[in-house]
Amino acid sequence: MPQQTQSGAVSGVPSVSTPKITAVLVIETAKQGVTAQQIMPIIPEEIRATVKLYLDGKIQQWYSRGDGKGVVFLLDAKTEDEARAIMETLPLAKEQLMDQQYVPVGPLMPLRALIGPGAQ
Repeated sequence: MPQQTQSGAVSGVPSVSTPKITAVLVIETAKQGVTAQQIMPIIPEEIRATVKLYLDGKIQQWYSRGDGKGVVFLLDAKTEDEARAIMETLPLAKEQLMDQQYVPVGPLMPLRALIGPGAQ
């Protein structure tokens, strides 16, 4: 079993540099205890606001969760704070009905090994 070093790296596992953040994945679900009856009256306004963010280039991709418990957005944002500021403009967020999980993402760094030395 690998052991963690004082620097936080795991011994026996190659270190990979962190990618430049190119987008932020947002997983959105209703807060515990929030019902569909609370959400549905706001949905038409939420959809219009979401479409506007898409047309403004803030939302790159959007999906319904396969389990039916919310939505997933890929935002054109370079930081979690920037993504949070975008999401806070939406009506359901303003009503504090939704929880969001933010995951900054970037290029798959091990691919650099395919283009050779000096590409690091």
